[in-house]
Amino acid sequence: MSKKHPVVAVTGSSGAGTTFVKRAFENIFRREGINPAIVEGDSFHSLSRVEFKVEVEKAEKAGNNHFSHFGPEANDFAALEATFKTYGETGVGKKRYYLHNDEEAAEHNARLGCDKASGEFTPWEDIEAGSDLLFYEGLHGLVAAKKLGIDTSRYVDLGVGVVPSVNLEWIQKIHRDHLERGYDEAVIVDTILRRMPDYVRYIAPQFSRTDINFQRIPTVDTSNPFIARDIPTPDESFVIIRFSDPQKFNIDFPYLLNMLHDSFMTRRNTIVIPGGKMSMAMEIILAPIIHRLIDEAKKA
Repeated sequence: MSKKHPVVAVTGSSGAGTTFVKRAFENIFRREGINPAIVEGDSFHSLSRVEFKVEVEKAEKAGNNHFSHFGPEANDFAALEATFKTYGETGVGKKRYYLHNDEEAAEHNARLGCDKASGEFTPWEDIEAGSDLLFYEGLHGLVAAKKLGIDTSRYVDLGVGVVPSVNLEWIQKIHRDHLERGYDEAVIVDTILRRMPDYVRYIAPQFSRTDINFQRIPTVDTSNPFIARDIPTPDESFVIIRFSDPQKFNIDFPYLLNMLHDSFMTRRNTIVIPGGKMSMAMEIILAPIIHRLIDEAKKA
């Protein structure tokens, strides 16, 4: 952790809704005049799209049906940890981008003067000096791998988990990958099954290392996520917000209960809010914490 150069990590699995949280942070940054250095989680994959498919085929031929983007074989956990550590110490570091589609490839090729295709990575480039904090959003913001000696959480000043109930997470992933990326639903289900061991080993344990978890729970029947025709709306959900240590950031629960109507507490460190107030709650909770991190950095 760093007082001088804070690192903020938002972590959650594919389909969990981390992009929604990223937008909440972007609103805070824009409104409060904060200059973040943004690092994308996908940029720390170690394999391009083509390379990943080749490795999956190799693994399956060897009897391994669980090679996935969630595990260390397809990610550079050491580079991610080094980025957090270096930024915390110096305020600079290296970043790159994973090109998800042709539009992103065209944008970054024009900016960098390179010729990369969709599914590949841009060259590494410098994180510009002078940013107020590093902001990471992706799969592995607080990942640990004991055999590799990796624990990124020790370099994170604010860790936020986005953790919908697992059935809701699967529904969101199936709909996103099918409608936005054109994947066949059977292929998406196969991907979910293939990722499960790495989900248990490397994704779920992160949520015990976060400072705050936002967990959306639907209030409609999601018993069989594989036949759901639509995603439960925010108004058909509650959001459970759990603070690992409320005193760390001086969380004022009476204030939150007053600001977030129809909310209630279930434990000394847990507040439940209507799903439609999730964005509002994030900004009310996170903006003061971000300011505190920046104020402490200026004093350091």
